[in-house]
Amino acid sequence: MAAAAVVAEGVLGLGPPGEVIHLNVGGKRFSTSRQTLTWIPDSFFSSLLSGRISTLKDETGAIFIDRDPTVFAPILNFLRTKELDPRGVHVSSLLHEAQFYGLTPLVRRLQLLEELDRSSCGNVLFNGYLPPPVFPVKRRNRHSLVGAQQVGGRLAAVRRSNTMPPNLGNAGLLGRMLDEKAPPSPSGQPEEAGMVRLVCGHNNWIAVAYTQFLVCYRLKEASGWQLVFSSPRLDWPIERLALTARVPGGALGEHDKMVAAATGSEILLWALQPEGGGSEIGVFHLGVPVEALFFVGNQLIATSHTGRIGVWNAVTKHWQVQEVQPITSYDAAGSFLLLGCSSGSIYYVDVQKFPLRMKDNDLLVSELYRDPAEDGVTALSVYLTPKTSDSGNWIEIAYGTSSGGVRVIVQHPETVGSGPQLFQTFTVHRSPVTKIMLSEKHLISVCADNNHVRTWSVTRFRGMISTQPGSTPLASFKILALESADGHGGCSAGNDIGPYGERDDQQVFIQKVVPNASQLFVRLSSTGQRVCSVRSVDGSPTTAFTVLECEGSRRLGSRPRRYLLTGQANGSLAMWDLTTAMDGLGQAPAGGLTEEELMGQLEQCELAPLASSRSSLPSPSPRASLTSLHSASSSTSLAGHRGSPSPPQAEARRPGGGSFAERCQELVRRPPELRRPPTPAPRPSTGLGAPLTPPKKKLNETSF
Repeated sequence: MAAAAVVAEGVLGLGPPGEVIHLNVGGKRFSTSRQTLTWIPDSFFSSLLSGRISTLKDETGAIFIDRDPTVFAPILNFLRTKELDPRGVHVSSLLHEAQFYGLTPLVRRLQLLEELDRSSCGNVLFNGYLPPPVFPVKRRNRHSLVGAQQVGGRLAAVRRSNTMPPNLGNAGLLGRMLDEKAPPSPSGQPEEAGMVRLVCGHNNWIAVAYTQFLVCYRLKEASGWQLVFSSPRLDWPIERLALTARVPGGALGEHDKMVAAATGSEILLWALQPEGGGSEIGVFHLGVPVEALFFVGNQLIATSHTGRIGVWNAVTKHWQVQEVQPITSYDAAGSFLLLGCSSGSIYYVDVQKFPLRMKDNDLLVSELYRDPAEDGVTALSVYLTPKTSDSGNWIEIAYGTSSGGVRVIVQHPETVGSGPQLFQTFTVHRSPVTKIMLSEKHLISVCADNNHVRTWSVTRFRGMISTQPGSTPLASFKILALESADGHGGCSAGNDIGPYGERDDQQVFIQKVVPNASQLFVRLSSTGQRVCSVRSVDGSPTTAFTVLECEGSRRLGSRPRRYLLTGQANGSLAMWDLTTAMDGLGQAPAGGLTEEELMGQLEQCELAPLASSRSSLPSPSPRASLTSLHSASSSTSLAGHRGSPSPPQAEARRPGGGSFAERCQELVRRPPELRRPPTPAPRPSTGLGAPLTPPKKKLNETSF
């Protein structure tokens, strides 16, 4: 064993059991008998006194042991009396020292003591456990062509998945590169192939992405979660995941359940059957790396930081690609998609009009607003106020900029034709804003400085935002979330901190301090107060997580439930009841992590020296920046290109038509579930060359 600072000074040899042994433990002297120290065989002390371990003595001749004397006192008392008395020493510290000294009986007692508060069945919030699925053996093949795509106004083919074409483009090259780089495991599969990379949910459905395949589960009222779909094994790692499970009043009826996966520039889309099974709809190409993948209604949307957007419509079965400006953020509200660009412009796309304008390749992309300082729009959030008068509704948009500014713009119902007006500006961040959320009661912003969060209380008059007395500062805190310093996505994929939720009193951040942590902390997004903490029931690290809003059952008194879904490194999926946690709010510690908890988390990793601190930004979310380090540089180089798409052609008035403001006014009269699309899985921040396996390497204190 590695006893600290030992120097050979002769062998003590065997002595009489009653011989007095003098010890100097960390500067404090202890005296005991040889028999007391050696009654446990094969321990540190029996090896020390038999001469198998060299010793270092102090000036008085006492054997020096460079360990904590405070923790050693109860250990020596156990050796004397065979009774355990921690005397105020933390059990985990005592267990660590007992393992160092090799005292097996004491180690067993302490392990049992630690396990009193832990169970493989979890705590009261633990709601369910899904074991790892069977790894699919059959590979996916594709070569036949079906359907129609449009790229720049000309038709392009959609490939089906029955066979494999000879040229896979970037995705095929990536698959071959990864096969060559990653050494196969004894089973012949890539290492960590069973690790959960991404997880997302919508209504009562869950999609879970592993390295080379994905599965979908459905919640049934009587039988619980059931596996209903498993994809074939792919030849490339999944980097993006999106799911839509129900669009009320949609044109597809019961056939509106779809799941999509992407890597590089290639996107696969499957149709899901309510009772199980699925069929591939097609393979689509964006032509550039897909930075975000999500559904708006029945439309599948793919965007890239280069300024390219792709749309697949479920009714017309068309795939269309169009160039916009370099995209740095986005948000969706109902049928509207808002894009924040590096040029400082905010564009809106009316995805509901896609079926009408597919043939002339016009996505109806319109410039809505331009930042006064022309700073890049790095985060977006749209809030639609309830109807307050016969004239219509206020449309409120909060956005963050690359310079750290937070602005709120408002579209007045009386000034529909003049565009949104600047309402408020906050300059409290000194780093780029990466996330923003505007709701009825709060404005929340997060910047790239260690996920620094600022929140304000929003004052409203008859539902409309008001400047009297105006927004009031509420809280300032950090959501510390370290990522691997080498930037590999196995540790950071699917770990978006949030905020999650639509209701003000239930919006939360999910905090995972270090990549290999098995414990997550749930905190209120408005104040940073801890709601609860959850720990993996099987001890495996948590590799991905999200929050799912489930519909209530048909039974009387049933209400919607909220769950925290955690994907584990061993491929399992755990579920935690956040509704119960929110009902018991106030029982957890008032703040975030305590110093002791933070140090315990940081002990699981090795912190690297300070590096390029401002270059790494948090992974984006639907309301956050879509750019990473490499995309930010691309956006900067294109920032001087201020051109905007040509205005859409005039269109005859029809039900559901009109301007952006008028369509928003119609939208707020719909049920709440129609206003926002399903939350997509947070995207990994990896490039095409990232390996499949997340190596345990040093961490950068300023990377997130």
